[in-house]
Amino acid sequence: MENIPGSDYLAREDSAGMRLDSFLASVLPQKSRSYIQKQVKDGNILVNGKTAKASYKISSSDIVHVYEVPATELEINPENLPLDIIYEDSDIIVINKPKRMVVHPAPGHYSGTIVNALLYHCKDSLSGINGIMRPGIVHRIDQDTTGVIVACKNDISHNFLAAQLKEHSITRTYHAIVHNHVKEEEGTVRAAIGRHPADRKKMAVNTRNGKDAVTHYKVLDNLNNRYTYIKCCLETGRTHQIRVHMASIGNPVLGDNVYGPAKCPFNLEGQTLHAKTLGFIHPSTKKYMEFEAPLPEYFKKLLEILS
Repeated sequence: MENIPGSDYLAREDSAGMRLDSFLASVLPQKSRSYIQKQVKDGNILVNGKTAKASYKISSSDIVHVYEVPATELEINPENLPLDIIYEDSDIIVINKPKRMVVHPAPGHYSGTIVNALLYHCKDSLSGINGIMRPGIVHRIDQDTTGVIVACKNDISHNFLAAQLKEHSITRTYHAIVHNHVKEEEGTVRAAIGRHPADRKKMAVNTRNGKDAVTHYKVLDNLNNRYTYIKCCLETGRTHQIRVHMASIGNPVLGDNVYGPAKCPFNLEGQTLHAKTLGFIHPSTKKYMEFEAPLPEYFKKLLEILS
């Protein structure tokens, strides 16, 4: 960030003991708390030359450097991209997401996303609760995870589904191939998940600063004691939850070079993880609906090879 200008703020004695985000709010009154927290999270704030958490307690004579990252106006364009639509009505659209496709625009991925395709397909009929970057998006799955995902066409539907997500009443079932033999035929991983303490791009089991996370798993097939085909049901929906939880018990997802072995014996594009089932109460009919996305071809062929 050497080429990005910034400003230094010297902490005085009356600032000692303040949280970093509170200190920044006092010296940057023109900035919102959410903006400040994002800059801290993105590593744009340094304390004595090093990045720090928002909860860092300020000491007198600390030097806090704030990089002046310019705000940019982004235009997310509709794109005529193929969508594998499982179901659609005036409230929701359910899609089978392919591998390598990002759900919504983010740094490095401002085109070719599910959102770009939805903007073309749905025109102006997408909820606006999550802003211009994530219109219609209630939840997401990772770039290299395949499977079923739902988007909303209006704010009422969005709020209705978001409430179900918050109370953990939505059915979300994933299929995965994991390394090693899974010891128990059925089990539950209850372990809080938060940012990795050393690598901010990764998540980790973090009982100190993480959020409660629960994954239920069931063995579907033992693949020669080297790999295991499993089903996972999410009770919560934390970032990378299945990948982190399964790795924590010695069964990382096959192809996951972030939480598993760096080298994969198969020519895979990321983790072997598929969002198989999604079920929820429909926002208008108030009836339970459940949708399934078939296993992708690469996944089925891999099961044949390993069986």
